[in-house]
Amino acid sequence: MAKLVAILATTHHPFYYQTSLLPPEVAPPFAAEWVRKVAAYRETLTRTRPDVLVMVGSDHFHQLWLDNMPQFLVGKAPFYDANFYNEEREFGLPRLLLKGHEELSAYILREGIDRGFDLAFSNELRVDHSITCPIFTVRPQNDLPIVPIYTNIFAPPLPRPERFVKLGRTIRELIDAWPSEMRVAVIGTGHLSLELGGPRQFGPHGPDPEFDAKAVQWIADGDIDACLANVTLDSLHAPGNATHGFMDFMLMMGIAGYNKADYADHLDLFHTMEAYFTWYPNGVVE
Repeated sequence: MAKLVAILATTHHPFYYQTSLLPPEVAPPFAAEWVRKVAAYRETLTRTRPDVLVMVGSDHFHQLWLDNMPQFLVGKAPFYDANFYNEEREFGLPRLLLKGHEELSAYILREGIDRGFDLAFSNELRVDHSITCPIFTVRPQNDLPIVPIYTNIFAPPLPRPERFVKLGRTIRELIDAWPSEMRVAVIGTGHLSLELGGPRQFGPHGPDPEFDAKAVQWIADGDIDACLANVTLDSLHAPGNATHGFMDFMLMMGIAGYNKADYADHLDLFHTMEAYFTWYPNGVVE
């Protein structure tokens, strides 16, 4: 059977790539610490020697729109074009071509449907920075095939937090049962408190530091029950208008189960808090 070797849950700040390339004399004062933290986080994936990456993210209204918005979508293409023009213009992100893993995509799609999730799929998916930013941070050589899984965190009606956790548990079961010898890592990216275009955007820290502190603790402790007891679709409006991206973190908690993270770090970065978590299933790293 396949071996799940690492579970990573992280933010996906689109300005990291450009900031990391700035020379010290023009880089912002937080850049060196940010680069250092990302380099340390990258090692948590590298040391597990994965063969394939299952990547959970959310389309930022680039390819998916209100005329046809799936709740959960699995990419099943041989290759994925990555990043869109506005991401090149605003964030300095380069275009990428990512290799797909059609066998694992087809397996997750078939088995996920059979387990009660009416998953959508795309043979022509183009991915954006929710997928490429973790590539830049934890696998910059872009040498592994991926299976992208997109969630709807932007366009109501949204799935409830419980549904995200349940999908995470299902993904874990499917990977554990996949008849393959491959080493699989799952990387999911979401948000803590976040405001986009509203009055609390670009403040000195995230719009709701109290929520951020609680959220980091829930994730680090694997406290799924406390998280579900405090997080609802309605409550996620209060920390910031884009905080529903936290449900992708909850999906990753579903994959990790009731386990404390083996690695946890964060960085309070002007308008948002960056967060980095890794679990090693069974507590074993080879």
